[in-house]
Amino acid sequence: ETEIEGSSGGGAVTIIMNGKHEVKKLNIDPSLINVDEAEVLEDLIIAAINDVNKKISENTNNQLGSISSGMGLPPGMKLPF
Repeated sequence: ETEIEGSSGGGAVTIIMNGKHEVKKLNIDPSLINVDEAEVLEDLIIAAINDVNKKISENTNNQLGSISSGMGLPPGMKLPF
């Protein structure tokens, strides 16, 4: 149910994904919509997707870390095994 936002171009392109890596929302600043600069827009969308995927992975790792800390695992032992 967690939704995480990634962005590129100083927030000109934003993408919201859930923890299953499903895109829930894509926002593109109207000033970027120019037929002559389609390649720039494509690059910004890719960068925003990569940004949100990175944040989802970090969020998942943080959640797993907090869960495993209460399990009494020996120091240095991490999940998954």
